[in-house]
Amino acid sequence: MMRRATLLLFVAALAGVAPGAARAGGDGGRGLAIAREADRRDSGFGNVTAHMTMVLRNRQGDESTRRMRFSAIEMENDGDRNLIVFDSPRDIRGTGLLTHTHKSGSDDQWLYLPALKRVKRIAASNKSGPFVGSEFAYEDMTSQEVEKYTYAYLRDEACGARACFVVERRPVDRRSGYGREVVWIDRDTYRFERIDYYDRRDDLMKTLVFSGYRLYLGRFWRARLLEMRNLQNGKSTRLTFEDYKFRTGLSPADFTRARLKRLN
Repeated sequence: MMRRATLLLFVAALAGVAPGAARAGGDGGRGLAIAREADRRDSGFGNVTAHMTMVLRNRQGDESTRRMRFSAIEMENDGDRNLIVFDSPRDIRGTGLLTHTHKSGSDDQWLYLPALKRVKRIAASNKSGPFVGSEFAYEDMTSQEVEKYTYAYLRDEACGARACFVVERRPVDRRSGYGREVVWIDRDTYRFERIDYYDRRDDLMKTLVFSGYRLYLGRFWRARLLEMRNLQNGKSTRLTFEDYKFRTGLSPADFTRARLKRLN
C-alpha cells in the first residue's frame, strides 16, 4: 500500500533458499530482476501523505464507509514505515495502525485503540487476520520489500490494454496467510496492475486490482483505486486515495509508538 502497492510479511528462513533468491520451477533470476527494477523505480520518494476512503461490501452488496489519513516514510537500509489514522465513522475515530517494515526479520505493527487508550502490538501469528474487518490483512498493510519473497518469472501477457510481466512470488515467512502470489507488472512503467493471492492450500483466495494511476514528481506512479475481492467469501474492499503530497517534511519521529499514543 502503499509503497509499490502494499503487502508483505516478516522474514523466516525458507528451507535452503535465501531471501530474494530464485525458486525452482520458473525463471527465478528474471523474476527477481523484474522485482528489483520495480523497487528501484519507486525508491527516493522520501515521504508521502494521502487521504483514503475505505468501502467495505458484503456478499449481499451492503456497504459501509470509513475515512482515514495515510502517511509513509522511506528508511535508509530498512523497509518503509507507515501510519494509518481513522477519521470516521465515530466508533473507530482515532484508531491508528503503525507499521515498521523490515528488509529482514519480523515486521513490527501496533494498533492504537482510543476507547481503551491503549497501544496493542500485532503478533506475528495474527498478521494474516483481517484489518478492521476489511478484506485486506494486516500483512497487506506493510511495504513490499524485495527481500520478503522468492520469485519466478512466468510469462508475458496482456493486462487490459497494456503488456505485463507475470511473476510468481512466495512469501519467505511461513506464518504468512498466503502460499504464493501471482503479480502482473506493467512492462513499460513497472507499475503493479493486479495481484492474485493463493492460500496455503493453493486455492485462489483474493484478487487485488490497481487503477487510476497518476504520475507524481515526474517519476512516482500512484494508483487512485485499489480493489480487493475475496473470491472465497464474496466480500470486497475498495480503497480510494486522494490528495497525494510528497516530501512534506515528515521525519522518523512521526512514526513511533509515542506518536501513536498522541493521535487524539
